[in-house]
Formats: sequence, C-alpha cells, structure tokens
Amino acid sequence: MYTIEIPYLLLIAFAALVACAFSTVYFQDDFTKDGWESRWVVSNWKKSDGTAGTWDLSAGNFFQDANADKGLHTTQDARFYAISSKFAKPFSNKGKRLVLQFSIKHQQNIDCGGGYIKLLPDGFDGANFNGDAAYNIMFGPDICGPSHRIVHFILNRKGENRLIKRNVNAETDEYTHTYTAVLNSDNTYAMYVDGEKKQDGPIEDDWSILAPKSINDPAQSKPKEWVDDPMMDDPTDHKPADWDNTPAEMVDPEAKKPDDWDEELDGKWEAPKIPNPEYKGPWRAKRINNPAYKGAWVHPQIPNPEYKADSELYAFDSHAGVGIELWQVKAGTIFDNFLVTDDLDAALATAKTFNARRDAEKAAKSAADAAAAKAAESKKDEEKKEDL
Repeated sequence: MYTIEIPYLLLIAFAALVACAFSTVYFQDDFTKDGWESRWVVSNWKKSDGTAGTWDLSAGNFFQDANADKGLHTTQDARFYAISSKFAKPFSNKGKRLVLQFSIKHQQNIDCGGGYIKLLPDGFDGANFNGDAAYNIMFGPDICGPSHRIVHFILNRKGENRLIKRNVNAETDEYTHTYTAVLNSDNTYAMYVDGEKKQDGPIEDDWSILAPKSINDPAQSKPKEWVDDPMMDDPTDHKPADWDNTPAEMVDPEAKKPDDWDEELDGKWEAPKIPNPEYKGPWRAKRINNPAYKGAWVHPQIPNPEYKADSELYAFDSHAGVGIELWQVKAGTIFDNFLVTDDLDAALATAKTFNARRDAEKAAKSAADAAAAKAAESKKDEEKKEDL
C-alpha cells in the first residue's frame, strides 16, 4: 500500500476545474457573435403610435476595442424601448445560486432614463413584450435628476413587484459599468458594481414580502400617566407684568410726509409702521429638565400570527429570457455582456475585466477632448491672423 502526494497548487487547480464542471451558464451574449438580430426580438410595443425607439449595435464614441465593445444601443431621444432574448431552455433556480449580470454605458451623460434589465418567466411573448409584461426580477440603474440615482432590485412575489428597501447608488458617468445581482439558496442576496460588493443581507429583511415576525401588542397602550417629554415649563418662571406693553410694530420715526401730499385728494397722511425692535414676541416660560420623564414609551411586541416563514424567497419556478423595457429622455445607452449563471466567482472575474475597458474609454475621451481644445485654439489663432 502506498500514497501519492499531490502538490497543493495542483489540488487548488483541480478543485477549480471541478467547480467549473458543476457550474452552469444559462445565457450569455456579448455581441461578438454575428447575427444579434436573430437572437434578440424587438417588441412591437409603441410602434403604432410612433414612440418606439430604434436599436442598433454600437461601441459608442469612446471604446477599448471597436468590435469587442459593441452592445445594444438606444438611438432616439424621448422613446420607449423594448427588446428581449429567449434562453435555449427555461430553468428554475430552486436549490441553486442565481447570478444576473450585465454592463451598461450611459455615454450620453443620461439625465433621465432607465438602464435596468428584466429576467422573464417561461411563456413571455417577445413580440409584444411591454411595460405591463410579467417579470421575475428587475435589476439595474435608474436615473432621473440629481435626487433619483438608484440601482433597482425588484422581485416579483405573490403577484406583486417588491422593491428593495435599501438602495445602492447608481453610477452616473459616461463610461462602462457592470452590475451584478445575486440570489442565494440560503435566502440571502448581494449586489455588486464593477465587481465590488455594495450590499448584501437576508432577502426577508430587505424586501417586504412576508408579514412581519412581530407586531405591536393590541392589548397594550401607553399609560395615560406616562411622561415622555424630557423637558417641562419652569413652574417658578412667570411672565413679567409689562411684557405685553410693547407693540409688535411702531411708527417709522424716519418717515416724512411727501411734499406733494394733498390731503384733499390723498386723504390724511399716516406714517408707515415698521417692526418694533423692542418687541419680545409671545412670552414662554423657561424650559427645565422634567423630573417625571420616563423616556420614550416602547410598544410591547408579540409574535405576529400572520407571519409564515418561506425558505424559497430566492427561488422562481422558471426563468426563460432576459429583456430590456424602459423609457429614455436622452438616448445613447449601450447594454452589453449579458450573463445569467450560477457561478458567482466567474461572473465577478469577468466583471472586473471590464474595469480596463472603462479606463480605456476615459483615456480615449481625454485624448479627444485635448485634441478638440487644441483645434479650437488653433482656429482662434487663425481668426486673429485674418483680423490683422
């Protein structure tokens, strides 16, 4: 009998291969393969009234690789957009991790418009996919003005679209960013931006899907004698007798009757009034610490009889496709690198590779801006020469 010693690094590599062998990619499209029109269906929604926007494939104004960086591109301002792609086979994520990931570039410096995608159930109709179509998950950035810049993460549960209660901020620059949503089989979730975790936790805590575990005891109420004001009026403080003798307004001592004032025509002249600097306002007693203060009253809680645990908040019976359905005031967004899988490590590794794409876009734009500034300066110099 003998043993074989296997190097530690080889064991790690073998474990990684085994993990890959058991992972599944349900859908992937980075548009490097020809024929995207055959894989994606543009909806007829809004075509009849002329408000449906046109899609094309573009890498945008600034990119790392003109071919590899191409994605679905919104081309017309103030339009509705709806497009979808079916998976080769519907699947359920019961008992498995679900990872939904895509990249997006708002090259138009978007001021109001959606950038989210939807994971669709079996039976969806791509040709008529619209804003009322049922979906399992809606995920991605939504921007409208400076006060609304969030990453949507909505789960459809019990026939209702449930919004996440804690928001992650959306990126608002004009470069490529990658968004990743994760639902785990232990009923937890996570959200990543550019491969970095931004938020996670139990699904039950961050979505209002289940009834609360505890409720206020209906048999209990705050006692009438309960004092919850930490301060009180000083009983020894009394209003001075002359406090109300000073009026709030006084005649303006600097006002003078105009020289052309005619009392027969204009009536009797009266000097205007101004706020009285001596006026003290309504009298209020001084406030002191309340010796009877008991603190804030906390309503006793009891178990909620309506609460029922659900170990499958993360799970859906079927996922059959991915869709984009949104409104954009200013077009130009590029959607790319769609991935639906159960392999989070692989997804995050892929997401982090797109950070180099963003750096290249920044460099390209910086170079273009410098060239434009130089050209403008040269034009000014030429115009000065012509004026001489």
